[in-house]
Amino acid sequence: MQSAVLESEHTTAIRSDDRGGKYLVFQLGHEEFGIRVLKVREIMGIQEITAVPQMPAHVKGVINLRGKVIPVVDLRLKFGLPEMEYTQRTCIIVVQVKGESGPMLTGIVVDGVAEVLNLAVADIEDTPDFGDGTATPYLLGMAKVKGKVKILLEIEQVLTSQDLHALNALVQ
Repeated sequence: MQSAVLESEHTTAIRSDDRGGKYLVFQLGHEEFGIRVLKVREIMGIQEITAVPQMPAHVKGVINLRGKVIPVVDLRLKFGLPEMEYTQRTCIIVVQVKGESGPMLTGIVVDGVAEVLNLAVADIEDTPDFGDGTATPYLLGMAKVKGKVKILLEIEQVLTSQDLHALNALVQ
């Protein structure tokens, strides 16, 4: 029993310590979010997205990226924010995530890209407990930068296994 507790604490300590590094910061509404730069493959302006029938509302469709068809998810809709018309600042961030059959490219639509930050472990706090059993596995932590809080996302967890299954089906 005690070894399980120690193992759990050890895993948490490792997870906390490996959160430092470079993050791409982007906006959704008035909030700023960050994802690990290592997951980012490309940042592009908004382009024509081909809608695919029978997809959840947050799955906008697919784009052609240099001859490769990749699915596109609107993070605003995924997070339950109101839909907004795309502007000049709207971007598609192409990220690489683990799909069912190996690495998979997916585009995520964001309101705008802000900066790349190099965060020290000391700048990152654990996600607060929101009570009422709210599960937040997609939150990596909260970064404190210049008096503001940036929400760090684990992009693999944001795109749930159901999303990845649906997205994988789009590109097969």
